[in-house]
Amino acid sequence: MTFEPMSRWQYVRAILAMGAIVLSSNLLVQFPINDWLTWGAFTYPVAYLAIDLVNRRHGPRRARRVAWVGFAVAVVASLILAPPRIAIASGTAYIASQLLDIQVFDRLRQGNWWRAPLVSTLLSATLDTALFWSIAFSGQGLPWTSWAAGDLAVKLAIGMTMLLPFRILIRRTPSGR
Repeated sequence: MTFEPMSRWQYVRAILAMGAIVLSSNLLVQFPINDWLTWGAFTYPVAYLAIDLVNRRHGPRRARRVAWVGFAVAVVASLILAPPRIAIASGTAYIASQLLDIQVFDRLRQGNWWRAPLVSTLLSATLDTALFWSIAFSGQGLPWTSWAAGDLAVKLAIGMTMLLPFRILIRRTPSGR
């Protein structure tokens, strides 16, 4: 399978988008809405849309590169602007879930247009939630398990909602199907 080359500008935009998504999520996760949810649940699922678009158009190699560089940018920014425990939890969960997302998406890319982004997002969001919440808030005396449950429910709902923009955006690319 051949993929479109990625221009320097596309690469920079993808990395900046990933960094902005992760950093904003790391800041927003510190603000609970209620006992089931924090504001970070609404921003982070967009990271899966971003990496799936890169993977679809430019292939898994470029998607991994964007994930790793986006990881470095996000961790550095998060260490400056978020508590260290959240930055470490976020970095660990981010890279593990993004690499899983890229691998699953790539294996399923030849099926129906919706299968790869849906399955990869569902699996990756579950892994991300389990890693992030257990590392960031375990033992802190906060209702982190209920936040994790609410976070996962929102991630999955937004992940399914992101199928529409994914479909629209891949139709605009030469390699879209």
